[in-house]
Amino acid sequence: MAAKILMVLSAGISFTLGVVHLVYTFWGPLLTPRDPALQISMSQIAPVLTKETTMWRCWVGFNVSHSMGLILFGLVFGFLALAHGQLLFHSSFLLVVGLAMLGGFVVLCKVYFFSAPLTGISISLACYVASIALSRASIMRSWT
Repeated sequence: MAAKILMVLSAGISFTLGVVHLVYTFWGPLLTPRDPALQISMSQIAPVLTKETTMWRCWVGFNVSHSMGLILFGLVFGFLALAHGQLLFHSSFLLVVGLAMLGGFVVLCKVYFFSAPLTGISISLACYVASIALSRASIMRSWT
């Protein structure tokens, strides 16, 4: 039971960070440049890759897709923990995918972001790892 609670907590933190990031992307100034001229410039300049978009549209799209990844992680792993705990905790594949995803987010936050998202996603990762450890300990006890 503790393993499920920790997994749901991990998923809930990721989900919440994703929703907050999505809200910040579309409402308010928190994800806009401090220099308004930079946003204007980004809105007028295309990336080298294509002239079909602008750097500002790419910026918004990257933020939205990042949010969607966190939200999807939270929904899928929260659902699996609550509705299909046996499947989740007995699937090395799912557990490794989740671990890689959260580990990747920690690295991303450390290298490119700032302390608040790093702290949040690190707590999510710690809950995730603790959840796996508790579920493995429980499985080992049931074998003896």
